[in-house]
Amino acid sequence: MTIRLPKVLAAGDDDAAVEVLRGYFTEPLVKTGFIRSGARWDTWDSTGTRGRDANVYTADDLVAATLLSVEVSPDGAQILLRERRDEFTELLVEVGPDRDLVDQTSELTPESPVCRLEAALWTVPSIGRTVASKLIARKRPRLFPIYDRAIGEVLGTKQAHLEPVRQALRANDGELHRRLVSLRAQAGLDESVPASRILTVLAWMQLKAPRTT
Repeated sequence: MTIRLPKVLAAGDDDAAVEVLRGYFTEPLVKTGFIRSGARWDTWDSTGTRGRDANVYTADDLVAATLLSVEVSPDGAQILLRERRDEFTELLVEVGPDRDLVDQTSELTPESPVCRLEAALWTVPSIGRTVASKLIARKRPRLFPIYDRAIGEVLGTKQAHLEPVRQALRANDGELHRRLVSLRAQAGLDESVPASRILTVLAWMQLKAPRTT
């Protein structure tokens, strides 16, 4: 395995993993009437144009990023949405359509389109590693797993994230990917939540909500 698994996955305890997922996606709604802001990330589409805007960054993408507790500065927004709009559109086109990371057969190197997109985003003011990962995941949610410091600490991916996760999902004929898909179904979540998102939520909750792990 090329990453460290969250504790609930390493223990092989599906019931505990499902409890964690429900604690993130659905339990707050049942208890308080409000859904956790991060749980809205996967379906956020205030304009109804997300599918048509797959290769263009929009203001809606910046709003969606705030649901995961990050923001792009006004200068960064100006550059991303206007000054370098065509550049980022070209990079997204080169990445190609969204697809499951497990189906990416070739190694993802700095020369790969999605990695070049990430590197380009890093040059925009206020967009570092965490924000860039969320902006790419917004456009290619099945391909690019979200990264932040908590996720990196749990998974052991602080040095490199995308390629180690890809290798882990593909190991043993996609065993981890299949398990994540199964956990998604057991938790009552639909396919708008990618398998890699199940992994990163379990990792994030391990540090942010340890009572559920």
